[in-house]
Amino acid sequence: MRMPETGIDLTRWWDKVHNAKVLTVTGEVTKVVGLTIDVVGIEASIGEICHILVPGQEKPVDAEVVGFREGTSLLMPLGELQGIYPGNPVVPTGQALTVRVGDDLLGCILDGLGRPIGGNTGNKSCKVKFPVNNPPPNPLNRQRITEVLGTGVRAIDSVLTCGKGQRIGIFAGSGVGKSTLLGMIARYSEVDINVIALIGERGREVLDFIESDLGAEGLARSVVVAATSDQPALIRLKGAMVATAIAEYFRNRGKNVMLLMDSVTRFAMAQREVGLAVGEPPATKGYTPSVFALLPKLLERTGMSPRGSITAFYTVLVDGDDMNEPIADAVRGILDGHIVLKRQLAAKNHYPAIDVLTSVSRVMSDIVTPEHMDRAARLRDLLSTYQQAEDLINIGAYNFGTNPSIDNAIRYYDDIIQFLRQPPNEPWSFSDTLAWLNSFGEKEGLEHG
Repeated sequence: MRMPETGIDLTRWWDKVHNAKVLTVTGEVTKVVGLTIDVVGIEASIGEICHILVPGQEKPVDAEVVGFREGTSLLMPLGELQGIYPGNPVVPTGQALTVRVGDDLLGCILDGLGRPIGGNTGNKSCKVKFPVNNPPPNPLNRQRITEVLGTGVRAIDSVLTCGKGQRIGIFAGSGVGKSTLLGMIARYSEVDINVIALIGERGREVLDFIESDLGAEGLARSVVVAATSDQPALIRLKGAMVATAIAEYFRNRGKNVMLLMDSVTRFAMAQREVGLAVGEPPATKGYTPSVFALLPKLLERTGMSPRGSITAFYTVLVDGDDMNEPIADAVRGILDGHIVLKRQLAAKNHYPAIDVLTSVSRVMSDIVTPEHMDRAARLRDLLSTYQQAEDLINIGAYNFGTNPSIDNAIRYYDDIIQFLRQPPNEPWSFSDTLAWLNSFGEKEGLEHG
């Protein structure tokens, strides 16, 4: 290499500069309080990953910068705190968290940081590193939701019809069948790829869901991200972000993706732990303000984009079956519909325990035919009429023939309930669901007439 003006040969100096070792700014741990690690001597931005070097351990402990206080950087570990003590060297990486993505991810089971935890380890061959934190698509660049997405679940496809790119919440208390419902949607929905995020679940439930609810057929076209309840709060948070990022990667390639997340409530609880640890004041029911700021940033990342779609089902664990608790209320206001599972229906062995009268799909009227809409509304009317008169019917106080509407509701109630019930191993195509609605509408119309 020569300077054109002087002809001086700079090759020797160029090689020295090229091979020089760049000094790395290293800080040190000064204090550990609860979930936070105080570090001095580094310049790192929010979200940046740092390595904490622990003598005697082969791998450093990764931690993320979550805040600052009086010249001190506050870090939270993406692993265990075991072995960390004051004076441990801390090296900033200059990068935020990324996840390896590619077609080899299908069939993989990953932890909250996108690393394989068993079974297929195909993601190790994936070369593309995709950022975990991404902004939602520009609202003006989103395609409109115009196409029906069949889920294989009769109660949803008939009266709560979902569209490709829609975001729906499944609101339920504990033990009413939401995991089984998610498994049915994952196996039977008409999508290219499933991304399943199990956030804050009990360790036992992860394998149960994969083997019993999802099955080998569902896993073959799925990517599972599991961050169990024993993991640090930051890993549970990152698990939801990693799963969303994987779904975004496939959507950017023009795929129709199904994202199933169980549960948003535990994601919010993890953010509450992080917020309280860095000094945020508790607000509504102990949830910090950052929880309600983070929820739309996560939920708005899914949906339609210029090239593909992410249809998302998020479960919301409602405390004491209270549909108006803070997280349920906030999520319901962000999503495009909600499906409510009722404990009373589960107690009657009615599965899936979907209460179609309190559930709604906000895009159904835009994607189904007027005939479908009319017959779904008629089914709701009959069910509502029966429930209003149910006490009188059960005690024998209602005389058949007194009210034509109640008579019709009694006549067709058993047919409706039998249709809304569905065994987990019995998929129904969207066309079969439409055929039943049409035949029911014709029969009911003749009787009513």
